[in-house]
Amino acid sequence: MKLLNFTIIKLTLFLALGILFGYFFKVDLKISGITLLLSLILLAIAYFVGKKQFNTNLIFGIFSFLTIFVAGIFVLNVHNQKHWPNHYTQSENFNLDQANELQLKVTEVLKSSVYQDKYFVDVLRLDNKKVRGKLLLNIDKDTLTNPLKVDDILFSKSQLETIVKPLNPHQFNYTKYLEKKYVYHQIYASGNKLLIKDNTTPSILGLASTIRETINFKLRRYNFEDDQLAIINAILLGQKRDLSKDLYQQYAGAGVIHILAVSGLHVGIILLILQFLLKPMEHLRNGNTYKILIIVVLLWCFAIIAGLSPSVVRAVTMFSIVAIGLNIKRHTGVFNTLASSMFILLLFKPTFLFDVGFQLSYLAVFAIVWIQPMLYKLWSPKYKVVDYFWQIFTVTMAAQIGVAPLSLFYFHQFPGLFFLSNLVIIPVLGLILGLGILVIFLALANALPEFIIKLYGGIINSLNTFVGWVAQQEAFLFKSISFGIVAMLFSYLLIVLGIRTIQKRTFKRLATFLLIVLIAQGFAIYTKSKISNSFTILHKSRQTLLAFKNNNALHLFHNLDSLNLKKDNTINNLVIGEYIKNISQDSVSSVYKVNNELLLVIDNTSSYKVSFKPDMVLLRNSPKVNLNRLIKHLQPKRIIADGSNYKSYIARWEETCKNEKLPFHATAKKGALTIDYAK
Repeated sequence: MKLLNFTIIKLTLFLALGILFGYFFKVDLKISGITLLLSLILLAIAYFVGKKQFNTNLIFGIFSFLTIFVAGIFVLNVHNQKHWPNHYTQSENFNLDQANELQLKVTEVLKSSVYQDKYFVDVLRLDNKKVRGKLLLNIDKDTLTNPLKVDDILFSKSQLETIVKPLNPHQFNYTKYLEKKYVYHQIYASGNKLLIKDNTTPSILGLASTIRETINFKLRRYNFEDDQLAIINAILLGQKRDLSKDLYQQYAGAGVIHILAVSGLHVGIILLILQFLLKPMEHLRNGNTYKILIIVVLLWCFAIIAGLSPSVVRAVTMFSIVAIGLNIKRHTGVFNTLASSMFILLLFKPTFLFDVGFQLSYLAVFAIVWIQPMLYKLWSPKYKVVDYFWQIFTVTMAAQIGVAPLSLFYFHQFPGLFFLSNLVIIPVLGLILGLGILVIFLALANALPEFIIKLYGGIINSLNTFVGWVAQQEAFLFKSISFGIVAMLFSYLLIVLGIRTIQKRTFKRLATFLLIVLIAQGFAIYTKSKISNSFTILHKSRQTLLAFKNNNALHLFHNLDSLNLKKDNTINNLVIGEYIKNISQDSVSSVYKVNNELLLVIDNTSSYKVSFKPDMVLLRNSPKVNLNRLIKHLQPKRIIADGSNYKSYIARWEETCKNEKLPFHATAKKGALTIDYAK
């Protein structure tokens, strides 16, 4: 029917735009629901009118896209757990100022921090009232006899706390990250104060967790090394929490961190293995149907065991559609397959749109499908071995073109040897996956031969050694690249226009491409001209860190040692976010001039008896001063306390300033203090 002649790609685009609009503009649930209902009514009217007149395709198309756009807003609101009437935040017992009796259920085991073991938990009861919702549970390390498992039921009397927002400029916003997972609060507890009960009715995720634990228990009996087990868990079971920090950084530095997250590459290889193993079924009566069913079921079993992470769900959804298309011998465009899987996922999990892995995966696959054939045609190798590696190289190049701007925006680094890493690792990954499945089945059957253990462990060790070597070539790893969202958008626009110009060389396309280049350059020049100077008192626990920014130069005053200074993410985030090119440093002084105002720094060794009247006073290293007397003597306009002070001192100073009606800024509570001023 001509009226329905619009593609799933356009529908998916408008659904994504609706989700983005709903996220950034916070449309009310009822308003979005009413608007969706009205849109559906108008769509139905347009359909029936068009069916009679045969000339209203445009009107029907407009209402169709409008309906999908509004559906995106509505879907986002419906899945927002805060809108549920039985969410714990809607309960009359919800109170952040006192402890609540909580009944919780563990849903996910997270990677531990330095001081706490971390879990996602569902709230079942709040002060004996049935509620719903998710929390982040932090348990002091070494206070649990045994680690918690998925589906464990917990009873605790704890105070709900908000999740701390970023305290320094350009810092990763963990609060926003958790909000997209519908986690709005956290609790801290000690393991010896928790009442833990096993759940007699395990969930699917609990069953999957049990299967993973059983697999790990069996593998440990065969004396696999810790790093080997960590790689097996990451690549085959979708669990990265056992990876050491050094191993993770090596894979990131080599530009192959994507192989540690189960995604389209892994699922695609598994699909090929299943297609090969089940091919004899095609000769049976109705064998093709059974083959499709078995493949799809096995793919989703793998997704469940891997923890149903966004990347796994996305990949399995997409390749389930691909598997059906392959086995019913019906040609479906890859772009339509991609769009179909994205459309389905966003309907059920709209916040997947904000997941970095989700974005990178779709961009990589899209780029491979679109760009790789053009790259492959540039050369036709005569020998099959050379052709095989040429295919891998072109796939890698295409994927890198697709994800490079987004990777620079999120991670601010570029691995120069990515092509070399992928030429070696992609074939090895197929071997690790195929042989790994065999290793797991033999281990579960207690029949894993010693020679396979040594062979498989040796392959993983060789992979880790190669990745470590690539990561050590620091001259080819470009770090701390300043790359904002506007630069990312311009980059993608130039990539699209550039590829289209190569595909069909016309004056119009070339002129458009060059015009966008000029606009991008103009915007970059304008951005640099608008850079202002600033002074920032950063928050650093137990330390003092001050920063003067002059255009693209940064002058630091601090008391950090050289090792901590080099590893400090606070400074690195500032360097990247503010486009800093030059850094100088010095020790902390007692007086600073900030935009024609004087800042006096007082620590536990200095005196406030000075001959001038400072506009601001910075208290550091918990000085034992009488703040009332200091205020009367100096008459400052503002008191500031950085992260080097005791919490008890800060609380006392805050109360004093409140009584004196004087502005007080504690970086531990309000974050870094930045004062901007003109050049």
